[in-house]
Amino acid sequence: MTTTNATPTTRTKVLLVDDHDLIRRGLRHAFERDRQFEVVGEASTAAEAIRLAGALQPEVVIMDLRLPDGSGLEATRALRKNSATIGIVVLTMYAGDDQLFGALEAGASAFVPKTAPADEVVAAARHAASAPSAFTAADLAEAMKRRLAPQGPQLSPREGQVLRLLADGMSVAGIAKQLFVSESTAKTHISKLYEKLGAANRAQALMTALRLGLLEAPDAPKF
Repeated sequence: MTTTNATPTTRTKVLLVDDHDLIRRGLRHAFERDRQFEVVGEASTAAEAIRLAGALQPEVVIMDLRLPDGSGLEATRALRKNSATIGIVVLTMYAGDDQLFGALEAGASAFVPKTAPADEVVAAARHAASAPSAFTAADLAEAMKRRLAPQGPQLSPREGQVLRLLADGMSVAGIAKQLFVSESTAKTHISKLYEKLGAANRAQALMTALRLGLLEAPDAPKF
């Protein structure tokens, strides 16, 4: 008697979540070409994704960021809250730094733009299945550099001194005396400081510096 081989139980079960049927179809085709994966379900909404994830117990969920009934990030948080071992790949057309870090903070395993080749999505799913808690994204290193880069104008130590003296209400002559420089040099420092802060006068410079955190706000008066 001839028997047929059943689908290998070692295959990684994948749930596809996207509100566009054409995209789900393309993803299904990409995963069906890889013998490691088995697509066990499809969802077009966040609510359906959470329901099917509970019913089908997939190892990996491919999650669209924008869904008709809510954010894919909210669904990702819900899935991660329910399981520490499920792999979640966030797939989106809106692949900016905010979305990338949003996916990281929501507990996703990987972040892939929809402009990436299908093989990249499959590779991200492979990573998510083996290391669900280790986040990966193609632009992660550069995004981290952008996030950690200092914001606003960078003042030299001398310009920082001048700013604090201006905040103390000192005149140009007083600043020159305090710094042991000529009034002409003091004016040059002040002019460069104003230029960096985009200010036309002392009041504008101090307000901008306060807003950027370059100066501490004075203590409120105590009564």
